Amino acid sequence: MKQRLVFTLMMSFTLSVLMTLWITFINLGAAPDFFARWLKAWVLAWPTAFVIAFITGPTIQKLSLRFK
Repeated sequence: MKQRLVFTLMMSFTLSVLMTLWITFINLGAAPDFFARWLKAWVLAWPTAFVIAFITGPTIQKLSLRFK
């Protein structure tokens, strides 16, 4: 369980950082308040990404094993 939590924490962190950076940049460009807006988006996205990854992770892992 500990490994699952750490993995989910790290994966959701990485994906939420990259996705919110990308989407914020697409929507705003290099705006003067880019980082403040990105940080707000990321603070909202990371907990959501963690919960979704934790809940759906086992099912997705089982599905991915079918493609070995």
